Amino acid sequence: MISHSELRITWVKPDIEEELWEFSRHPAKQEYYQRHAIDWPEIVAASDNGQLLPYHRSAELGQIKVALSYHSYEDYSRYLAKAKRGYRLNYAKMENDLQRHGELTLKAPIVLAMADDGLLFSGYRRLCLAWNYGIVPYVWLITLNTANRRQPTGSEH
Repeated sequence: MISHSELRITWVKPDIEEELWEFSRHPAKQEYYQRHAIDWPEIVAASDNGQLLPYHRSAELGQIKVALSYHSYEDYSRYLAKAKRGYRLNYAKMENDLQRHGELTLKAPIVLAMADDGLLFSGYRRLCLAWNYGIVPYVWLITLNTANRRQPTGSEH
């Protein structure tokens, strides 16, 4: 999908296998996985059935409340101020490439959803790049099955 603006970003399906760190190591996301008893094979299996959807700057994607989207400018500023140097440098490179070339092709950020409870799983820099330039980003929505959930235990991450 292509957003409409003088600057353009073409959003493509992301490779879920490249995002394992977001599941196994990202400290802010572990509570969501535990609360919903989500495991990596489930995310990988559901990824192929994902949907590419527009995500206007908001804490919600349709009826789904998206945690960790940091959609307000104040949240974004605080998040960026705490971000590591490498994180900011990667954003600056994308921003420079967008300005220099006028267009980019990026893997869509990923949102996980269990019914109306969602999580920005990956792609915050890409999401912010689009939002900050007035481009409506597209996200890859992975909907996980809410039926027959196993109960989380204290030993899972």
